[in-house]
Amino acid sequence: MAVPKKKTSVSRRGMRRSHHGLVAINTHECTNCGATKLPHHVCHSCGFYNGRQVLKVKKNKTNTED
Repeated sequence: MAVPKKKTSVSRRGMRRSHHGLVAINTHECTNCGATKLPHHVCHSCGFYNGRQVLKVKKNKTNTED
C-alpha cells in the first residue's frame, strides 16, 4: 500500500484546493420590471425575455380578511 513519505504542507494543500472556492452568481436587472434575473433567462416576476412577453405570470392575491 502506498504511503506518503512526508506530510503535505498547508500551503500545498491550499494550492491544490484553490479551485474549490464558491463563485458568485451573475445576475442582471430585468429591463421591463427591474427585478434581478439570470442572464439569458425569462424574468420570473414579469415573464419578459428579450423585450417581449413570453410567459403569463399570475399575480399573487393578498387576502385582507378581518
